[in-house]
Amino acid sequence: MPQTRRTIRYGGQSIAYRLTRSRRKSLEIAVHPDGEVVVKAPLGTDESVVEQRVHKRARWISRQILHFAQFEPRTPARRFVGGESHLYLGRKHRLKITPSDTDGVSLQRGFFNITAADSSPEHIAALLEKWYRHRANVYFPQALEECWRPFRNKGVSKPVLKIRSMKTRWGSLSGKGVMTLNLELIKAPGECIEYVIIHELCHLLHPHHGSAFYDLLELSLPDWAERKHKLEMTLS
Repeated sequence: MPQTRRTIRYGGQSIAYRLTRSRRKSLEIAVHPDGEVVVKAPLGTDESVVEQRVHKRARWISRQILHFAQFEPRTPARRFVGGESHLYLGRKHRLKITPSDTDGVSLQRGFFNITAADSSPEHIAALLEKWYRHRANVYFPQALEECWRPFRNKGVSKPVLKIRSMKTRWGSLSGKGVMTLNLELIKAPGECIEYVIIHELCHLLHPHHGSAFYDLLELSLPDWAERKHKLEMTLS
């Protein structure tokens, strides 16, 4: 299914939408709960006609985006104190902090069991991040290996994996074939981690977000949009 990304200006703001064309009789505009605007048009529909229709519905689109935004979860600032919930692979686990001469973190029966001589939030946060990084160093390479299988015979080289904290991106792929994954992803469900990895693997063949890229993403992961939405809802 051919797909393209387009943007219009309305009332001083930009409205981005994903345009798909298929064998259908009418043009449809939908706003998904994650705020994505999708326009489905019949094959052969001129883009000027599509833009006209989007402009006509722009006010409604803006209202829908605002409507869904109010339901988006907002994770409160972490305080790193006993009883507070933290995520790992999409599941919440509460912190159980015990004074000790030695530092340690283990995951057991729904709890992050943390032993520490220093129970300050800064120290607990550092211990937990170190634990997350260790788990990411194990989990991410395994996930990449699984996701790589369908790409082996596509004439591209398997990317080198790096893990680091990033403020605005879940993943990226450099021109030199280095895939960088956000450490925060270790908190997301496994299916969402797979989505990010496959998204970046598709960039090996199509560096930009054009229709060819989305065709390959759709073919490689038909439910990618649902996984993307789940990721955004889990870690927002």
